[in-house]
Order: sequence, then structure tokens, then C-alpha cells
Amino acid sequence: MDQIIEFFKHLVDPKWIIEHGGLYLILGIVFAETGLFVGFFLPGDSLLFVAGIYVEELAAHFFNVPYMVIIAMIALTGIIGNMVGYWFGKKSGPLLFKRKDTFLFKKKHLWQAKEFYDKYGGGAIFVSRFLPVVRTFAPIVAGIVNMDRKKFMFWNIVGSISWVFSMMLAGHFLNKAIPTLKDHLEWIILIIIVITTAPVAIKFIFGKSPIHKHFDEFGNPIEQPPVKEEIKS
Repeated sequence: MDQIIEFFKHLVDPKWIIEHGGLYLILGIVFAETGLFVGFFLPGDSLLFVAGIYVEELAAHFFNVPYMVIIAMIALTGIIGNMVGYWFGKKSGPLLFKRKDTFLFKKKHLWQAKEFYDKYGGGAIFVSRFLPVVRTFAPIVAGIVNMDRKKFMFWNIVGSISWVFSMMLAGHFLNKAIPTLKDHLEWIILIIIVITTAPVAIKFIFGKSPIHKHFDEFGNPIEQPPVKEEIKS
């Protein structure tokens, strides 16, 4: 158990990542965080930022390719991760709609997701890239509520490229402008975590959802969520 805890502590240490996993570990983390349920707690924004600081070293360790290739590879991994999440949600959606509520699973969350996508459309996939935890579940829920595949892919690609390139290039160029940036990584990571998690925390604490209109006083759904049947050609 202590070794597992110690491992996750190292995930925010770029030097440890480069020495023990480098690019491959970063790719694995980005893939898990953008498409797998188990990846919601993994670092995203902070990891990309510090990876941008060390992107030239990462490129040197990976056949000495240009650092833009490394950033593009990570962005592509984010795209693939969301595709896997969307596929999982699409396949499991009908079963989840028929499933009874449990301690961990509530049908009202599906209704909340549908209202979220009805309100923001494809932009929900784009915005979720910059929100911790939300970016993990957004593609899965998009598949569950049968979001149009082409629209999903468009915003998936735009979102991943914008997220990865902005975070990594910010780290890269700030490091060039401020050579001592590496000496203050703990504070930088803390600031990034606070900034990126603030919107989620505010919404959770103060946000109100009209989701109750879909349920009776006992918590039973008044109507069934509309699950679109895929037309087979």
C-alpha cells in the first residue's frame, strides 16, 4: 500500500517521470484520464504543464524528435482516450438505463448528463477537457446519451489539441522566459490545481440542477431517458 501511495506522489514529479517512464508514462496517464473510469483521479493539467517544461528532454529520449512531435503524440492519445470512453458509454448506455439505482450508480446522473449536452451541445466535450474529473466522464456520458458521432469527434479533436498544446506550450515557453521556474514546481502545480478545480467545486457547492423534475417524491424516474437506436445500413 505504501508503495502505491509513493508511486502516485511521484506522478507530479517530472524528473521521476522522465527517469522511470518518460513519454510512455505520460501517454498512459493521459489515455486513462480521458477515457477510463479509473483515471478520474490522475493528474492532467499539472502533468501536461510540467511535461511542457521538460518537453525537450522528453524529445531527446524519444529518438531526438522535434518537441512538437511529442506534444502531437500526447494530443493524439487524448483523442484516442475519449474515443474509447465514448465507445464504452455507447455500448453500456442501454444497460445503464435499465439498471436499478445503487450506492454508486444513480439514474439521475444520466438525466443530468443529457441536460448538460442539450444545453451546451458539442461544446460540452471541448469545455470538459479543461475541467478535472469532468474530462474523464464526459466522453463516456456522451456515448451513453448517444451524442452524434461526427459532432463528438470534431469537438474531441479540437478539444484535445487545444488542451494539450496550450498546457504544454505554456510550460515550455514560461520555462524559457523564467529559467528558475523548475525550482518552484510545487507552487506552480498547486496554483494550477486550484485554478482548474475551482469551477467544478463552485458548481458542485452552489449550482442548482432542474433534474428533480424528472423524478417523483420517491426518486423514481417519471419518464424514460430517450435512447436513440442506431440505424443499421
